[in-house]
Amino acid sequence: MSWFELERLVEDAEKEPQLARALSHCRSNPELVLAARRLDYRITRVDLEQAALQHKLEQEVYKSKNNYNYRMF
Repeated sequence: MSWFELERLVEDAEKEPQLARALSHCRSNPELVLAARRLDYRITRVDLEQAALQHKLEQEVYKSKNNYNYRMF
């Protein structure tokens, strides 16, 4: 499953500065997918899009909770 591969890539990049540095040079999603595949991570464009949407949703939920708490006090 490619979502698992994306999670593995992120975890490995957090543990390995060289991997993080190599991936930081990618300037687009297609470039990131290609670099990851060259490193034997089987991720897809869809995985990156879903991760970005999930992150955005989590940020909106966090903001709405903080705004709600702020208005209560």
